[in-house]
Amino acid sequence: MLDTLLLSRIQFAANISFHILFPTITIALGWVLLFFKLRYNRTGEQRWMDAYGFWVKIFALSFAMGVVSGITMSFQFGTNWPGFMEKVGNVAGPLLAYEVLTAFFLEAVFLGIMLFGASRVPSWVHTLATFLVAFGTTMSAFWIIVLNSWMHTPQGFEMIDGVAHATDWWAIVFNPSMPYRFFHMLIASFLTVSFLIAGVSAFRWLIGGRTEGVRAALKTAVFGAAVLIPIQIFVGDQHGLNTLEYQPQKVAAMEANWNTDTHVPLILFAIPDDEARENRFEIAIPNLASIILTHHADGEVPGLNDFVTDDGEIMHPRVAPVFWSFRVMVGTGVAMLLLSWTASVMMLRKRHGVEGLPKVMLWALVGMTFSGWLATLAGWYTTEIGRQPWLVQGVLTTKEAVADVPAPMVLSTLLTYLAVYVILLGAYISVIFYLAVKASRGENLGGGIAAPSPVPAE
Repeated sequence: MLDTLLLSRIQFAANISFHILFPTITIALGWVLLFFKLRYNRTGEQRWMDAYGFWVKIFALSFAMGVVSGITMSFQFGTNWPGFMEKVGNVAGPLLAYEVLTAFFLEAVFLGIMLFGASRVPSWVHTLATFLVAFGTTMSAFWIIVLNSWMHTPQGFEMIDGVAHATDWWAIVFNPSMPYRFFHMLIASFLTVSFLIAGVSAFRWLIGGRTEGVRAALKTAVFGAAVLIPIQIFVGDQHGLNTLEYQPQKVAAMEANWNTDTHVPLILFAIPDDEARENRFEIAIPNLASIILTHHADGEVPGLNDFVTDDGEIMHPRVAPVFWSFRVMVGTGVAMLLLSWTASVMMLRKRHGVEGLPKVMLWALVGMTFSGWLATLAGWYTTEIGRQPWLVQGVLTTKEAVADVPAPMVLSTLLTYLAVYVILLGAYISVIFYLAVKASRGENLGGGIAAPSPVPAE
């Protein structure tokens, strides 16, 4: 039978999954473009401006896709989830407004200069515009992560007649999970962009586009990924400890751990059975979950059975989606680590640079072009499904917030969204590789975007 709540959740998940792909690129790509521009300003080497000229087009495409797909997100607060704004709108509304006022306007004002002003304004003005756009994307991420984190670890409010009212904006903004989520997301964005640039640059190299600009972009991306992966592992560990403190039911689902215990094994493979409340075909490493989560072999790990009320109501998420999405995220991260470190060693060996990468390694980088998307979505599903049945932890359940609309209506719009998103995503990826092919052939990409100059404009 069609269920309005389930369909509404799937629809929101589909919309946010599509939308998040593009901010994940623009957040970090703006800073990478600033790096390219600063290197050009300092050295005068045209390769850096060539790299800038190509990747600023990808930024513009991604920015446009992010803005358009983000519009549907705001509409759904009213059409699918009216209970959310009715109950916590006094907190959520201002945070979303801050994102528009401090981030979106900043990006909109200076984006034109960044895209079209490389040969039309003084170099310092163009560099400043690039910085302000990059800063704007980061501020946008900041406010969205603030709201999302507050929904997971709400602080600084009081309930009056069933409605949340802010009492301490400092506590709301800097809620307990916000710093961990913010930095985890920022690094995830930089890793996504690193592998995007590495993959597309490797593709261009393989098809004959062996320019100095491609070489510079490829080396920057591979070395950047190799440095960022260990940092992300550390930040992820700290985020996990924070989650263990404030959302133990999510950690229990991530580990498919049914009973609170010490010396808990790390389950590598299992088929969680929510009905029987046990795991089938379990493969595990003794004590490792306790070591990872508490840093002690005898550390206590919460169990899912602790989150069932006396009347039998289950107050934890379905286990399998959280369990598997977490492992997809970690597995993709391990693949990123191995590939970036191997490629870095090959390039550093005898200072061969990009020429030190064999074809199989270059094709491996091409295959990992969108691996950041996979890791980000898997991590996002872990986070958001792991919060269920709560929409705002301890304050508002998903069931309480959903709109009372016919399930067939939700299904029809869901199918429409999915069809549009498949077409748009295919077009987006096709355009990226189309631009890569044209640039590798030395063809003019047109549009006047960030036209390179032989010397910095004065």
